[in-house]
Amino acid sequence: MTTPKYKLVAKEAVEMRQKYWGEIKDPIYGYVYVTDLEKEIIDSFPVQRMRRLRQLAGAEYVYPAANHTRFEHSVGVMYLAGKLVQNSNLSQYLSEDEAQMVRIAALLHDVGHGAFSHIFEQLLNKFLNKTHEDMTQWIVEKSELKDIIEKLGFSSKAIGKLAIGELHKPGKAFMDQIIQSSVDVDKLDFIVRDTYHTGAEYGYVDIFRLIHTLDLIDENLAVDIGAISALESFIIARVESFKSIYFHRVGRAVQIMLALAMEKANEELELTSFKTPEEYLTLDDYTVWTMLKKCEASRRIIEDLEHRKLLKCAYEKTFYEKNGLIARIFDVEDIRSQIRAEIAKQAKVKPEEIIIDVPTVPSVPYHHSVLLEPMEIPVFYKTRDGKKVQRKLSEVSRIFDILKGFLNILRVYTHQKNRRNVEEAAAKVLGETPFSARISF
Repeated sequence: MTTPKYKLVAKEAVEMRQKYWGEIKDPIYGYVYVTDLEKEIIDSFPVQRMRRLRQLAGAEYVYPAANHTRFEHSVGVMYLAGKLVQNSNLSQYLSEDEAQMVRIAALLHDVGHGAFSHIFEQLLNKFLNKTHEDMTQWIVEKSELKDIIEKLGFSSKAIGKLAIGELHKPGKAFMDQIIQSSVDVDKLDFIVRDTYHTGAEYGYVDIFRLIHTLDLIDENLAVDIGAISALESFIIARVESFKSIYFHRVGRAVQIMLALAMEKANEELELTSFKTPEEYLTLDDYTVWTMLKKCEASRRIIEDLEHRKLLKCAYEKTFYEKNGLIARIFDVEDIRSQIRAEIAKQAKVKPEEIIIDVPTVPSVPYHHSVLLEPMEIPVFYKTRDGKKVQRKLSEVSRIFDILKGFLNILRVYTHQKNRRNVEEAAAKVLGETPFSARISF
């Protein structure tokens, strides 16, 4: 992009930051108030495009109401970021410009997602060695957003880095952590928004209790022990949502099919051949679905999705601890290919008829943000004289101590016609699967 044709004078920019344009009605938070400055960014094409990116592509086959988009999620994250920077524990360390930067970065944190959100990550990763975070920074710094942001008096480069939690401003690590950490505004929003739209609500999470009690240890975010119950509810909800929403066996079947369709069609449709942000931004759920339906290489898969003829889960097993073999199954593609070949041989089907699915593979939705191996979350308590004493969460929360162990799920998918044979073969190769895991709709 070229240098902005004009830049608002300081007085005009300040007025746009302070003047409220109006509000957006949100089903979770009520009214989200938006400034003139934020409205100009919201009205940009990169942000409006997020209306055409579903938050949980594939989940609607399990939860019919799960058709919310990245747009309302991003507005929600901006709202929570605004609440957090108003927290008196943090606000004293932020200038007005820095607080506004956090809100803008929160709004733009998902602007780099591809079609069907995380599912497109497989193509980015496999063919370009990129992630949606890379695309976010690229779009903020090189698309029309650059002109808008710099016209309003901010650095597009700084906003782009902050949007992915990599600004690294000296003495203010917490600015990045607001956007990306164990308890960030992104996770706080999607845990309540995704459970709301799916209806799969696993207990009430008081996210505002967490927001109001977050504080700083040195320059890092930490949770006051007084909010331990809210934090435990948040952790439990994330684990349960991972199992029942983000990695639901039927939702994953749809996501795998979409990923396969895009990979098969990539050469013909040139889905990863974009050279500019504008070319990339033309790809959304609507345009890519239409392209896939017209492409001979992917048409059959899309037709199966339209008729709900889905891949079937023939085997499932959950692992709660790591060992060498399991680590290799989850982390090494060659090992998975060998296992797939052995299952195919015993089931007397072609290897390409079998898919081994694990959540650490880049194509898995939310694999960058789902709580699989929970990190230690800094917590603290205050002494009578106001001194903050840091503790490990596992020391004060028995629930966290139990949940902090390893959790991963291994599944084997195939077509309906092969299901029985593959189920028997997978059980021989990988061990018996529990009865509860054999149910798939």
